[in-house]
Amino acid sequence: MKALTWQAKRTVSVEEVPDPVIQEPTDAIVRITSSAICGSDLHLYEVLTPFMDKGDIIGHEPMGIVEEVGSAVTHIKAGDRVVIPFNVSCGHCFMCTQGLQSQCEITQVREYNNNAQFLGYSRLYGSVPGGQAEYLRVPHADYGPIKVPHTGQDERYLFLSDVVPTAWQAVQYAAPGQGGSLAVLGLGPVGQMSARIGKHLGYEVFAVDPVPERRAMAERHGIATLDSTDGVVEQLKDLTGGRGPHAVVDAVGMEAHGSPVAGMAHQAVGALPSALGRKAMETAGVDRLGALYTAIEAVRRGGTISISGVYGGMKDPLPLMTMFDKQLQLRMGQCNVRRWTEELLPLVDDPADPLGVLDLTTHTAPLDQAPAMYEKFQKKEDGCIKVVLKP
Repeated sequence: MKALTWQAKRTVSVEEVPDPVIQEPTDAIVRITSSAICGSDLHLYEVLTPFMDKGDIIGHEPMGIVEEVGSAVTHIKAGDRVVIPFNVSCGHCFMCTQGLQSQCEITQVREYNNNAQFLGYSRLYGSVPGGQAEYLRVPHADYGPIKVPHTGQDERYLFLSDVVPTAWQAVQYAAPGQGGSLAVLGLGPVGQMSARIGKHLGYEVFAVDPVPERRAMAERHGIATLDSTDGVVEQLKDLTGGRGPHAVVDAVGMEAHGSPVAGMAHQAVGALPSALGRKAMETAGVDRLGALYTAIEAVRRGGTISISGVYGGMKDPLPLMTMFDKQLQLRMGQCNVRRWTEELLPLVDDPADPLGVLDLTTHTAPLDQAPAMYEKFQKKEDGCIKVVLKP
């Protein structure tokens, strides 16, 4: 089959690789019909290269048609249309039963003391082959796959794999309260959906991004937007009676703009041989913290910061005196996809499309064009916000 493989820093290529096969009774094989590029895939492209191996199959936002299932898989069958959550979870361990599927005790990557495996995402998360490919082996398919109707285009359901539940969790964790205000930093796909979900739930939403095309997309859905390059903390306070918003979602993460020192650190670590780069990130890694600093400054006293953007630093400097003085709450973590899918499926299946899932994809391309689309997405060229690959 054809699959998108990681080759080196900023280099991915489509290669012929062996077809996946059933390895465990709980496996399924899915023929991929759509697979999206996630903003966090760009971390593999740039920052997390020390944890990648040449030939790794990447991608963690797939859906398709079930081709074959293992003997222990009973809730789906060949011919079913399914969306595959990005995290690999068993569904029956202590963490899964607590609604913390991203912390699944069966698939935790203990070598790096990390949470559950997920598809196509480096040694840090188990080096599980990903879904930007023609076929995918789905581990723990007796629990993970989300069965969806055969009607409607893929993009109606595809983002249940990651973007929609990640954004939903971000807003639930932010919890501005009835009539509260919510600022969303970053208008990539998760930020777009977080802003729309906040509005859907009745909050006053302000969305922040430096890219005009991203602000324009949010504005189509009735979201008030701000340019992050233009005194955004003061603007947010002015819009909220001088206090700041009740809650802030940081949907940016480790590669925020405006952090030149950390940016140089990323480049230096990425240039090291893999073993040395891994050690450097595990013991001394730092992130670009521009978005998180903005969230800490902007949120009102006693407010909540919900972090959905991925961070990977081990020595990040944080203004703890300010955080303590302002009595802030922080909630964060990888999305527990299956915790939220039952309440989200009716929303994405609604013909009225209340969350606007059909207005998120900006670029669709065949799998063969994936390397060019990665470059376009990273450089934010041509209004690129969300790419869907069609194997």
